[in-house]
Amino acid sequence: MAGRALTHIYRSAHAYLTLSVGILCISFSAILVRWAAVPGPASAFYRLFFAGIVVLPAWLRRRPAKASARDLGWLLMAGLFFALDLALWNTALMRTSAASATLLANAAPLWVNLGAWLFFRERWGTGFWLGMGLAFMGIGLVFSGDLRQQFHPGAGDLLALLASLFYAAYLLSTQRIRERTDGFTLTAFSTMIGSVFLYGLCRAMGIPLTGYPGRTWLALLGLGLIAQAGGWLAIHEALGHLRASVVSISLLAQPVLTALLAIPLLRESLTGEQILGGLLVLGGIWRTHREAAGR
Repeated sequence: MAGRALTHIYRSAHAYLTLSVGILCISFSAILVRWAAVPGPASAFYRLFFAGIVVLPAWLRRRPAKASARDLGWLLMAGLFFALDLALWNTALMRTSAASATLLANAAPLWVNLGAWLFFRERWGTGFWLGMGLAFMGIGLVFSGDLRQQFHPGAGDLLALLASLFYAAYLLSTQRIRERTDGFTLTAFSTMIGSVFLYGLCRAMGIPLTGYPGRTWLALLGLGLIAQAGGWLAIHEALGHLRASVVSISLLAQPVLTALLAIPLLRESLTGEQILGGLLVLGGIWRTHREAAGR
């Protein structure tokens, strides 16, 4: 009995640790997209392409088992959803303020929980919804100053909201496929499928994929290796042990960490309002995880 309890504690700690590492890695995304300063579909393509150079050979060396036709269908959908999310959000970042794009894209937990309720019959108690509400209040405070100065609803904001829908669809589909496959396989397939789709999209839209300066290539390489390969390998691993509803709310820590990283990298500063918002986000995430752990 004690052995089972220790195993459960170890697995839970491992899941939360890998999720934390993944969130830290993807927190560099918005900064690197801004540094790259190329059309959204192009930065999304290279994010997956450079990640694939690292992930695919390592995955093949593991001699993965063949996936069933049903699982291939889920993997295909997951890859397309993620590619569309990246293309839309990266484009939104170049067409609207980073604050409004990040805030709208982080509506994903609402869609994830709605989808989990409709399709997977998941039910959460009052504590979970209270935690999610606190997290959203915190996100609003983190970006409230920027939104008051820069928020002018337009095409970029609509793209960010659409991105949140595809982000939610991706998380829900990965929860389903992670019941039968490992995180490495999920990362490899989403990288392959997404990069092929985004390459075709760039060609169809006439978006150039060459001729960029050295700083742009470094930013794109960082997107692929840090945000994608490092970040999503860790998050996919965590999705094998935690529900998509819990993971999606945990991902609300991403914009808070991005704001912290922007201090040294973009020479920005934090206001008292943003600090309070960050604490609310962390408190809300803690509340939802506590609710999940008690089930």
